[in-house]
Amino acid sequence: MSNNKQAALELGTKPVGKLLMQYALPAIVAMVASSLYNMIDSIFIGQGVGAMAISGLAITFPFMNLSAAFGAAIGVGSAAFLSVKLGQRDYDIANKILGNNVMLNIIVGIMFGVLGLLFLDPILRFFGASDATLPYAHEYMAIILSGNAITHLYFGLNAVLRSAGKPRTAMYLTIFTVIINAILDPLFIYTLRLGIAGAAYATILSQTMALAWQWYIFSDKRQFLHFDYSKFRIEMPIVRNIISIGISPFAMNACACLVVIFINNSLMKYGGDMAVGAYGISNRLCFVFVMVTMGVCQGMQPIAGYNYGAQNYHRMFEVLRLAIITGTLICAVGFFIAMLLPEQCARLFTTDAELIENSVVAMRYNMGLFLIIGAQMVITNFFQSIGKAKVSILLSLSRQLLILVPLIAILPQFMGLNGIWLSLPLSDGIAALMAYAMLWIYVKKFKTQTSN
Repeated sequence: MSNNKQAALELGTKPVGKLLMQYALPAIVAMVASSLYNMIDSIFIGQGVGAMAISGLAITFPFMNLSAAFGAAIGVGSAAFLSVKLGQRDYDIANKILGNNVMLNIIVGIMFGVLGLLFLDPILRFFGASDATLPYAHEYMAIILSGNAITHLYFGLNAVLRSAGKPRTAMYLTIFTVIINAILDPLFIYTLRLGIAGAAYATILSQTMALAWQWYIFSDKRQFLHFDYSKFRIEMPIVRNIISIGISPFAMNACACLVVIFINNSLMKYGGDMAVGAYGISNRLCFVFVMVTMGVCQGMQPIAGYNYGAQNYHRMFEVLRLAIITGTLICAVGFFIAMLLPEQCARLFTTDAELIENSVVAMRYNMGLFLIIGAQMVITNFFQSIGKAKVSILLSLSRQLLILVPLIAILPQFMGLNGIWLSLPLSDGIAALMAYAMLWIYVKKFKTQTSN
């Protein structure tokens, strides 16, 4: 039996606790590395280019979220669909999913990059760029968008590796990109004096090297899951299944894009460039713990998806329970760091006193209800993992679009800048309650169906 097939079968037989640790730990390490990847860019840009460059970088977040939305629709959708097919032991379709993953990432990556470059300045203005921050945001995004197809392929193939029983390989690839990026950032920014453009070049070059490694792995014909170029063609039934699952993370990231645009413009109105930069710094810290929790979700995803496909429901709910506990503990650590050490965290990114002061406030509000957010993230990803797209979309939309945007529209009119900050934890709390309620309804409905 091939290594891929054996790894897939273990999803339905190995003890759930050990299995979650086996899959989640590499994913967590990979997510920590990924969050450090973004932090390294921010730290070198903030310390080496200046406070206004940090604000310019914050303006690019909606672009990153929108690109990630399309990438997640393909990568996460492919990975979840692949897990279910492996659970059903439909290996021919699994290889077709891999081929469609590659083709979709190339097509979408190129189209997004070209359209972004054609309308770059108007888009950045819409995202909240001022005369002071536009040059930095433009210089950075022009390079990132030029390599957008590479970014999409890299993340898409890493998602497939995790679902195909190779979470450690996916982890090593992510760590590899972080190390290369950390080496290239100071070289390009300081030695070659490329400024913020140097950070963008470092990002694309490190991902290109990782993609070459992934291509080598999937080109090995001895592996069960490998590139079969005859399957490198779009098949609409497979695409529809990928998109039906991936529409939830797409909606979540697309909403994140819209919300950050709305927040940036509101921050510019009530607090100026420094408030935008502070939100960017607070998001970098928040992102670390969100990504670690996403690592737990990624570890849960193939286990939940496989056992759902195999109708092994006890194991499916057991991995959900363990993932909720783990996600809650991770976010609790983030909460206490944000409450107790915000100034020290801000100083990693900048020496500007005004930006540090704003960042301390932003961190404490942004992570004010983090104690209950870990479970909300796990529950949302659980519904996505078992193909319950509508529920997952609702939960994804709830925090960002349905709750946060109205709060930001209303509260600042009475509280100014603090109204924007207060909107963040309030939306977290309401969204968490919705997730708990949906899970309770689903479990009750599921028990009723299985008992009949």
